[in-house]
Amino acid sequence: MIEAHSINKTLSKYIPLEALHYCTQLWIEQPFNLKIKKKRTTKLGDYRYLPANKTHQISINNDLNPYSFLVTYLHEVAHLKAFVTYGRQIKPHGLEWKATFKEITLPLLNSSVFPDDVLRKLARYMKDPKASSCNDHNLMRVLKGHDKEDSTFLADLEVGQMFKLGSRTFKKENLRRTRFVCQEVSTGRKYLISKTAVVEPLPESVVV
Repeated sequence: MIEAHSINKTLSKYIPLEALHYCTQLWIEQPFNLKIKKKRTTKLGDYRYLPANKTHQISINNDLNPYSFLVTYLHEVAHLKAFVTYGRQIKPHGLEWKATFKEITLPLLNSSVFPDDVLRKLARYMKDPKASSCNDHNLMRVLKGHDKEDSTFLADLEVGQMFKLGSRTFKKENLRRTRFVCQEVSTGRKYLISKTAVVEPLPESVVV
């Protein structure tokens, strides 16, 4: 298991300085292995309990801006704390997780940690947090607004437009609740993709 000064040093590279002490204290209260991962298109982070050695592991993508990283960190720590408090029989994003997520996030819901635009959307999101911040289109947009590079969301594209997600090429179709039906060009198979997925639009002249 890593030591407190190591987790502090690691977190200092990824989260706002004003949240560093608090987030380190969360780790001290319930230690875990923190893995910083390369960008994953399917998730921002995850939590795992490793029964073989009875340890906890949290992973977070390394491409997130400080506010996205912080929200993801709190999200995953809430999974850990809910698991320890209530056991493995609870639903992953059930009432126990929601209550825990709200409890550990509340001390950071202030303007010294988050900019005003993020703070407003995050406070609204925390009233009923979803399985992922990606599922809240308004929060995801404002968080992505603080990336170093501009992001294009699937929701920004016209129906019928081609785009790349990772190394795969798709054509956007109709909306089903919070996800768009998208056809993979190479296979013809259709997938449901979140409207907040960050994509690379392809010009109409591109032949795939």
